[in-house]
Amino acid sequence: MSRIKNKFLELESKNQKALIAYVVAGYPNEKGTFSAVRGLIKGGADIIELGLPFSDPLADGPVIQNATHLALKNGISTTKFFSIVKKIRNETDLPLVLMTYTNLLYRQGYDKFIASAKKAGIDGFILPDLPVEEARHYLNAIHKYNADAIFLISPNTSKERIKKIIRVSSGFLYLVSVYGTTGAQQKIKKYTINAIKKAKQISSGKIPIAVGFGVSNPAQARNFIKVGADAIIVGSAFLRLIEGLEAKKIESHIERFARSLKESTKLKN
Repeated sequence: MSRIKNKFLELESKNQKALIAYVVAGYPNEKGTFSAVRGLIKGGADIIELGLPFSDPLADGPVIQNATHLALKNGISTTKFFSIVKKIRNETDLPLVLMTYTNLLYRQGYDKFIASAKKAGIDGFILPDLPVEEARHYLNAIHKYNADAIFLISPNTSKERIKKIIRVSSGFLYLVSVYGTTGAQQKIKKYTINAIKKAKQISSGKIPIAVGFGVSNPAQARNFIKVGADAIIVGSAFLRLIEGLEAKKIESHIERFARSLKESTKLKN
């Protein structure tokens, strides 16, 4: 059983939902990445999503694009990314998810890339630009190395397509909460609430539903969980918090914010 599946079972036994936190590897620098991850661990994050920077991050909003640009400028590479993952894995047993774009895996070869990622300590993969119809070779490698393939759905994904995606997904299903790119939102859209309810109904408990793109504060997290989300994914809000901070201050700031978000995932009896 995967670390991700075990984590959701553990949280269910505690009457909690999951906090999935995203940071960009190499941002603001390697030392700052470790500080952020340590803050997330201390703050109670349940799953850590690590972004491997790509030069054309189509799904990402301005905050993540900026972090990606700076990480690439700092010299982050696939080799350095795996080195960072290995060091993080030595410090925690939390599930680690890699988020990047398909070209990086395709160029190296799905088998070789996923084998290296698993060896470093990665448990699951998110490739926002890979449609399920073109994922056969990717999924073959995923199954070979017992990793989780986390696919995305959006508020306008049809019922039949959601069923199709669920059949090949594992770990959790990533529900994009808004139309467009990532980035903190101020208000929850009615169509997002409807999308969560639809996904929950279609999945029938087969896979956890994690809501991302735009979750920026504990109140929003509580509202998403109230309407059925099994997890919230927060990225831009963490990266915005890091902007301009010295590495030694990042850990405490991230820890405080993560703790406030984690509190919102604890259900009242």
